[in-house]
This record gives sequence, C-alpha cells and structure tokens, in this order.
Amino acid sequence: MNENRKQLIHLTVNGEVQSVAVESHWTLSRVLRNDCGHTGLKEACGEGACGACTVLIDGVAVPSCMVLAVEQEGKSIETVEGLSKNGVLHPIQEAWLEEYGAQCGFCSPGMIMSTKALLAKNPDPTEDEIKEALGGNICICNNYEHIINAVRSAAKKMREKA
Repeated sequence: MNENRKQLIHLTVNGEVQSVAVESHWTLSRVLRNDCGHTGLKEACGEGACGACTVLIDGVAVPSCMVLAVEQEGKSIETVEGLSKNGVLHPIQEAWLEEYGAQCGFCSPGMIMSTKALLAKNPDPTEDEIKEALGGNICICNNYEHIINAVRSAAKKMREKA
C-alpha cells in the first residue's frame, strides 16, 4: 500500500473553503504555508514548543505543527492573514505596531493569534492572564514587555469598539 497517496480535503481558512490534496501525515502548518499560501504563520520548532505557527481552530489557539491537516475538515481555521479586512488592520495588529510588539517579527503572527483567542474569552485580562495565554509562544528577541503592552492596548481598543 502506498503511504504517500494524497487525498483531497476541504479546509475553511479565514472564512474561505480551500480544496487541497494532502498526504495523511502532513501537518496543518505545512499545508497552510506550502499549499494554501498562508505564509504569515511561521514554522520553527516543529514540536509545538515555540508558538510561531499558532492559528485559531474553532477559536482555540493551536500550534499548527502539532495537528494533521486531514483532521481539520469541518473546522474553522484562522490565520494572521485573516485579521485585517479590506486593508484595515485589526485592533490587535494596530496595537502591535503602536507598542512595538514586533522586534524581528518572527513570533508576531503566533503571538497575535494567541492574543486574539485570549481577548475573545477575556476582554480585560490581567498581566498574569496575558502571560498565561502567551505561555506557549516564545520571542527569541525577548521583547515580552512590548508584547504585553501590545496585548493591553489591543484589549482597550477592542473594548472601546464594542
């Protein structure tokens, strides 16, 4: 039996259905980047330890290197590319720019998606709650003070728009 046989799956990414031929062992991060063109998420550790590939699956922040693409049919996947609408940045993205949340920027997509999941559940998190929510994301530049400030700012922006 050929283990490398591809099967057609349908992924709902940022509200759009994409049909992709995948091998059963391919991770969601591999498929999103290489087959769907969503290069905002970054691949780094491949072990779920760094958070660079974090996406939202049904609203939950998940390292996409740890889930198989074939298991994501019927689920809603959101990547960092799906945040801005009609060229207008999401308040989280605005806050990241204003508060210098990105230094090299490699961790930013994963951090931003983890922030979105946090603020959807908790619109006014404490610093400890922010740290807990971002605990699965590593910033190699050690830019955590600016990142925490960006999350606070984003929370405020989102509460004001609500």
